[in-house]
Amino acid sequence: MAATMMTGASAQKKDGHGYPITPVEFTKVKVTDSFWGQRLKASREVTIPLAFSKCEETGRYTNFEKAAKPSEDYVVGGLSFDDTDVYKTIEGASYSLQTFSDKRLVQYIDSVLDIVAKAQEPDGYLYTSRTMNPKHPHEWAGDKRWSKEEDLSHELYNLGHMVEGAVAHYQATGSRKFLDIACRYADCVCREVGSQPDQACVVPGHQIAEMALCKLYVLTGEKKYLDEAKFLLDFRGKTTIQQEYSQSHKPVLEQDEAVGHAVRAAYMYAGMADVAALTGDQSYIDAIDRIWENIVGKKMYVTGGIGSTASGEAFGKNYELPNMSAYCETCAAIGNVYVNYRLFLLHGESKYYDVLERSLYNGLISGVSLDGGGFFYPNPLESMGQHQRQPWFGCACCPSNIARFIPSLPGYVYAVNNRDVYVNLFMSNTSKLTVAGKAVQLEQTTEYPWNGDIAIKVAANKAGQWAMKVRIPGWVKNQVVPSDLYEYSDNLRPKYSVEVNGTKLEGLLTDDGYFTIDRKWKKGDVVRVHFDMEPRTIRANGMVEADRGYVAIERGPIVYCAEWPDNDFDIMGALINQSPKMVVEDGTLHAKDKKVADYYIKTIKTDAQTLSFDKDGRLTTKDVKLTLIPYYAWCHRGSGKMRVWLTQDLSASRPSKPATLASLSKITASTPATSLSSINDRLVPKDGDDRSMPYYHWWPKNDCTEWIAYEFPQASSVQSSTVYWFDDGPWGGCRVPKAWRIFYKDSQGNWQPVTGADKYPTIKGAACTVNFEPVTTTELKLEIDLPDDNSAGVFEWSVK
Repeated sequence: MAATMMTGASAQKKDGHGYPITPVEFTKVKVTDSFWGQRLKASREVTIPLAFSKCEETGRYTNFEKAAKPSEDYVVGGLSFDDTDVYKTIEGASYSLQTFSDKRLVQYIDSVLDIVAKAQEPDGYLYTSRTMNPKHPHEWAGDKRWSKEEDLSHELYNLGHMVEGAVAHYQATGSRKFLDIACRYADCVCREVGSQPDQACVVPGHQIAEMALCKLYVLTGEKKYLDEAKFLLDFRGKTTIQQEYSQSHKPVLEQDEAVGHAVRAAYMYAGMADVAALTGDQSYIDAIDRIWENIVGKKMYVTGGIGSTASGEAFGKNYELPNMSAYCETCAAIGNVYVNYRLFLLHGESKYYDVLERSLYNGLISGVSLDGGGFFYPNPLESMGQHQRQPWFGCACCPSNIARFIPSLPGYVYAVNNRDVYVNLFMSNTSKLTVAGKAVQLEQTTEYPWNGDIAIKVAANKAGQWAMKVRIPGWVKNQVVPSDLYEYSDNLRPKYSVEVNGTKLEGLLTDDGYFTIDRKWKKGDVVRVHFDMEPRTIRANGMVEADRGYVAIERGPIVYCAEWPDNDFDIMGALINQSPKMVVEDGTLHAKDKKVADYYIKTIKTDAQTLSFDKDGRLTTKDVKLTLIPYYAWCHRGSGKMRVWLTQDLSASRPSKPATLASLSKITASTPATSLSSINDRLVPKDGDDRSMPYYHWWPKNDCTEWIAYEFPQASSVQSSTVYWFDDGPWGGCRVPKAWRIFYKDSQGNWQPVTGADKYPTIKGAACTVNFEPVTTTELKLEIDLPDDNSAGVFEWSVK
């Protein structure tokens, strides 16, 4: 074996370049919390078993079995990173073992690792997409190792997730079984990938190996892993492929803006923060600080989500934060947590945990249903009903990433630096810490995030005097995020208090954002913290065009949204008061007076008005009571309208429009999808590049004929039809169609082409209207010829 095992603390002592602040491993914290306990239970009982079953069902394990016995007869399919679903699920299961001991799970993981180990080549290389059929590997793999690494092979991405899983498995079980496999592959990479003449000078096409190799270095003390991680970053922007999509458009030390694929970016930024913290390299510290400031100041959603556009699953321009078309991939939210966690370990400031907490409680856990069995890939902040949770995805990165992240949460609660103990997250738990080499035990009790009362008991203390540093969240200090991207608009001034054994303490808030209590602690000492927790209204920076005239509402760390089941009116047409009075109530999710899940939440209710046009086109108003639920809990009761940003200014209002023949019609299609509801929602794009409106598309189909049909409520006379085409060129896969036609159903039930059609326009971003001879019918059909090499889509289809 190439590596000698050391603890994280020992690795730091070996060369003096450990993290400035020491993480408290997940193995030392036992969560007893109701909020997170439910999530951990769902992960253990539903998400992780589901992920393992999908690995079996979709042939992930079979790939390893084939790689153990290669054959030219194997047809290599799937995705080149399918191996990582196995690694990620093992990682999550390993974390889970610390919360829920399970011998059968340990044995199952062991049996999977037996299969994985046999697929490893003698020199350590492990990539089933090549090994199972070296002469005819996966189409993304390239004809030899590393040849397509910067494009689509994902060889180093596979290594990254393998190492992450192996380290977690070792820490949870003490077994080296997976770790030895990972170290052999890491050693292979260190030998074969680098800047020497006999090495492949490539960098990852999809980052994560950088942060994983840093983690392996901290665990083993083997500096070659840190050196390899730094090489992968140092040479980015200097090799063959240079593009914003994979953040290789310029050397990393010259970058100052978050660009490209958001998950790739977040993983790379986490790796940069690792290298900065572990080497003390000031140029890396400066670079990652610049990028973080750009994200938090100009590119982050109020939910903590990142990545605003589906085109490239990427960051948009500065302040480009659309809501309905927000991508906010679940994996990117996890990546945002990784980045801010590492920056805290580097700098020790609470602002990084403020961002981490915002992402954690909102844009991250929204990605998995409360029961652990339904998933979002993107997490938009507004919906017309075109979004729904899925039981799994063919590209399963988000479900398997959730499977590994949620159980890892205990490792984010505390940190230690010499005689400073950081209390960063608030959840009921028991913990065993090491402070100045001595044992300290803490017990935290709270109902956070539902109220702001936290008790921290010193259950045992062998360390004498030390400082407990309690994070005072930004939302308590009247700061939404550590920038001017969002601000509270209600003029409230929440307060907090801290006491020890009943004695109130004052003036101990330090510049790093922590309330610091430095004393000689005794067993039984209790720190009680109180945060005022009232509903707050938030305004976005005026540069964020999508949010002008709107407010978001949050309470504590939880962002709220309005959703259709709780409101018997069109929430899109609701206008909340200029000075809203909000009432907080206990509740559970419900639909039509029936609970759909026994999950406790707090709802917020406030007065509002609905604006709508009557049948004569006259604007009318109606007083209503608007009910809000936590954003993470939306879409548990079926698909429908939802929005985070609520209209407060009349200039931003969207009055409900009167019903039209199209909006009253039943929709059928050659390719059914929930997004069909978007074509008759009476929302049209402002131009060809508008992605804020919902749409329906046929991607990935091309070079074929598709159709959509309206079944009218009764026979109607029609003589024109207007279509707004969805075209996401030049980067996306949809273009305007080659041609289109309108048909009507005659009295015998046969489809007939309309007569006298003047034109069938195909103009991007414009109303494409055809006029024809009037016809009375019960059904109308839109027939489309898709482009030869692209697909097509529709924003809106109206008829008159």
